[in-house]
Amino acid sequence: MIAAIFFALVVQSIIQLPQMVGDELDEATRERMQQREEMLSREMTRLLQELEQSTREQSTREQSTQEQSGFAWGALLFAALQQWQFWAIAGALVLLFGLCWWLRKRSREPDSSSDEESSSSDREQVEEEEEEEEGNDDGNDPGRFFEEHIQWPVQNLATDGQEVKDLVHNFILVFHDILSNSFFPVPQSAIRVGSAFEGWSPREEDIVYRLLVPLKPPRGHVFHLELDNAREMPARTFRIRVELVCTCLNDQLAGETLCFLHRPEEELRRNQGPSFLDILCTDSYLDVQKTARWFCQLVKTAWVVLPQSSQQRLTVLPSSRSCKFKVIDNNNKSLCIEVMFGVPQGDSDIFVSSQSTEAIFTPSTMWPESYAVAEVKFFRHVARRAPHDSFHLRCLQLCARIVVGTGFSTYILKTAVMHLLTTTPLSGWRRRGFPLRMLDIMRYLRHCVEEKRLNHFFFGNENVPEEIILPPAFQRAEPLNLFQHLVQDPAAHAEALYEFMELQDRLTRLLIFGR
Repeated sequence: MIAAIFFALVVQSIIQLPQMVGDELDEATRERMQQREEMLSREMTRLLQELEQSTREQSTREQSTQEQSGFAWGALLFAALQQWQFWAIAGALVLLFGLCWWLRKRSREPDSSSDEESSSSDREQVEEEEEEEEGNDDGNDPGRFFEEHIQWPVQNLATDGQEVKDLVHNFILVFHDILSNSFFPVPQSAIRVGSAFEGWSPREEDIVYRLLVPLKPPRGHVFHLELDNAREMPARTFRIRVELVCTCLNDQLAGETLCFLHRPEEELRRNQGPSFLDILCTDSYLDVQKTARWFCQLVKTAWVVLPQSSQQRLTVLPSSRSCKFKVIDNNNKSLCIEVMFGVPQGDSDIFVSSQSTEAIFTPSTMWPESYAVAEVKFFRHVARRAPHDSFHLRCLQLCARIVVGTGFSTYILKTAVMHLLTTTPLSGWRRRGFPLRMLDIMRYLRHCVEEKRLNHFFFGNENVPEEIILPPAFQRAEPLNLFQHLVQDPAAHAEALYEFMELQDRLTRLLIFGR
C-alpha cells in the first residue's frame, strides 16, 4: 500500500508540477514551457495520425497485421519516450506493477506473522522496540525492494575511517614532539567531520576522509576572532588576529625563554629565531595558505617515523587551504585524507576553519565559519536514537547523487534532511518508510524554493539537540536564510524552480532504473 501511494504521488507530482511552478516563473520562462507543451501536443497528434493510418492499412494486409501494429506502437512509444514526462510516468507505472507483483509473491510465501504484517503498515508512531521486532518480517516492506533495486556505492566507511583516525592520531603525537619547544601553533586531537565520518559519503571511487585539527596558540600568543561584517550572511567569515602577551614573569621563573612582547626584536631573533608572526601570519593575521604549507611540511617530516610508512606510500596532493594527502598500501588500496585547521569559538562546537568556500576568491587571511563538528555530533545523536534499519543516511546518499551538476548544493539537501529528522519521528525513517521520506524531502525542498527561504539549521533553531554546544549568539539569533540570494535575484529564483523539476525527474529515473 505504501508503495502504491508513493508511485501515485510521484506520477501526480510529475503531471502537476510544471503547471504549479509555471505560475511562479517569469514571462520568458513561462513562454518557453508553453512552447514545449505545444510541441509535445503536436508531436503526439502526429503520432496518433500515423497510428491511425497504419491501422487502416492493417485491414488490407492481413498477413502482416501483427508486424505493422507492433511497428506502429513501437514508433509511438519510441517517439513518446523523447518526452521526459511521458517516459517518467510510464517507467513509474512499470515499476509499480513490478513491485506489486513482487509484494504479492512475497505475501504468498509461508510466514507466521503475515497477519501482523497486514495490520501494521501505518504504525509509524509505535515504540521503537515493537518496530524492531517486526523488522525481520518484511514481506510488505517496499524499502527492501529499493534497497535491492538501487545501485548503492560499495563502501567500507567504518573500517577505513578507523584506519584514517589511527594514522592522523599518530601524526599528531609526532607533531607534539617536534613542536614541544617551538613557538608555533600546537595541533590538537583531530576531529572527524564530513560525510564519510557521518556515514553517507555519496561516492564510491573518490571518498575523502576529512578531519579538523584545532590549533592552540603557542606560548606568549593569543588568538582573537574578528567577524568580517562586510560579507553577506550566512557565509560568515572571520580573521584570526594573533596578539602577543607578556611572559616576563614566567620567563624569569623558567629561565629559558624570552618575552616576545618586551624584549628587543634583535635579541629575540638572535636567541630564538624567526617568530610565529613572521612565518605563518600576514599583517598580524593567521594566514590560511601559509599554515597549510607549514602543516604539509610537518606531515612529510613526521611520515618517516610512523609505523605505517613501512607498508604504505604517502603522496601529498595540491591544496591551498588544507593539507590533503593520499596513502597507498602494497595492494594499491588508497585512502584520500584532508586535514583542515580551525579555531573554536569559545568552548562551542562551532569553529572558524581553513575549509574552502564557494566564493571565487577568498583572501588567505579569511577563515569561514564551520559547522562541521556540530553536524557530525548531530548525526551521531540521530544514530543513537534511530531504529537499526533507519534509512536516513540512504536518503542523503540519493540526495547527493541527484544534485550533481545543478544549482543545488549537497549542503542544501543535507540541511533539509536535518530539519526533517528533528520534526519527523525517527521511527518513520525506517527502511519501510523510505519512499515516503524521499517524498517528504522533495516536498519540503519545493516549499522552501517557492517561499525563497531555507533556514540554517544551527541559527535560532530550538530543535538543535542539547548536547551540541552552540555560542550564545546562535541561540538568540534570527534564523539565517540559505536562499537569501533567491529573494534578491528573481532570475535565480526562476532558475531554481526549473532546476527543482530536474531534481524530481532525476529522482524518478533513479528509483525506476536503480542508478
